[in-house]
Amino acid sequence: MELKLLNGNDQAAGKVDAPDTIFGRDYNEALIHQLVVAFQANARTADSQQKNRETVAHTTKKPWRQKGTGRARAGMSSSPLWRGGGRAFPNSPDQNFSHKVNKKMYRAGVCSILSQLAREDRLTVIDQLAIDAPKTKMLAQKLKEFGFGSVLVITDSFDENLYLASRNLPNVLVVEPHQADPVSLVHFKDVLITKAALGKIEEMLA
Repeated sequence: MELKLLNGNDQAAGKVDAPDTIFGRDYNEALIHQLVVAFQANARTADSQQKNRETVAHTTKKPWRQKGTGRARAGMSSSPLWRGGGRAFPNSPDQNFSHKVNKKMYRAGVCSILSQLAREDRLTVIDQLAIDAPKTKMLAQKLKEFGFGSVLVITDSFDENLYLASRNLPNVLVVEPHQADPVSLVHFKDVLITKAALGKIEEMLA
């Protein structure tokens, strides 16, 4: 598989070879869907708590006598059927939303996403991406020259200027190779990878 290569001046510098084992996989929609759902579920936190009929504030007095009123039998006002009663199946702060995805599935899913991006010409490699100062305007102008609107930028190491300049751009995210998660790869329209970061991704997914 050959990927499009750019230099730092927005000029085509030819092609770069990439292994077919990572960038030449078939598109597996079911696996990618499972990865995205699992990643989003694992990011959830159970921060809501509701009361059941035992913990809700109520009186233990029987509302009315058992027989003779013509109404349904009632023992306590804490019943889930009553207004102000406890919930039958309350939310709990210790609720676990996590999904398990093993390493083999994760690597196969990420490779499938990268392969599809490469087939759709949405994956571009650049020699090096850097700006002189942490200015949002400078980064926005550079990405505009490259023709990118919504883009995920993967750099080989943390670049403070790029990170600070990208924080106010809603459609730009700068990450390192180990932070390129399935949700981000699917969400952004284009992916821009530095040449050094490409090597790290190949090592991670090999």
